[in-house]
Amino acid sequence: MKLEISSKAFTNGNAIPARYTCDGEDVSPPVAWSNIPAACKSLVLICDDPDAPGQMWSHFVCYDIPPSVQGIAEGCPKSDTLPGGGKQGKSDFGAIGYGGPCPPSGTHRYFFKLYALDTMLNLPAGKTKAQIEHAIKRHIIEEAFLFGTYARKR
Repeated sequence: MKLEISSKAFTNGNAIPARYTCDGEDVSPPVAWSNIPAACKSLVLICDDPDAPGQMWSHFVCYDIPPSVQGIAEGCPKSDTLPGGGKQGKSDFGAIGYGGPCPPSGTHRYFFKLYALDTMLNLPAGKTKAQIEHAIKRHIIEEAFLFGTYARKR
């Protein structure tokens, strides 16, 4: 079976509820995964917006997640470490932890990408998406993604 990622908050390709955005409580949605490959030593979760003006915008960067962890609960604390193990990096908002969708206009897509790695990165907390993507290049065993959309109601 292939690596899978899902959320109880929204289904793949559908709208992300306002609760998880800058128009709501701006808390991270619950994300769960299954079918972790046997050779997996750690997991990486990155959420980004390819529709952001000018550049891909990262909203959530998590890494060194033990393969025994089955997801991230709603409202993940904005701290260096994740409950159950792992570390959080800096989003493009410049802070550690989740920063929810807040598109300046139109409907944007938000991809939650899960990577199963053949190594533990052993990097300190606070790394950026670019730093993590560089570190995982030759270590990805399998990947999966989930995406949701969001448009601000003005």
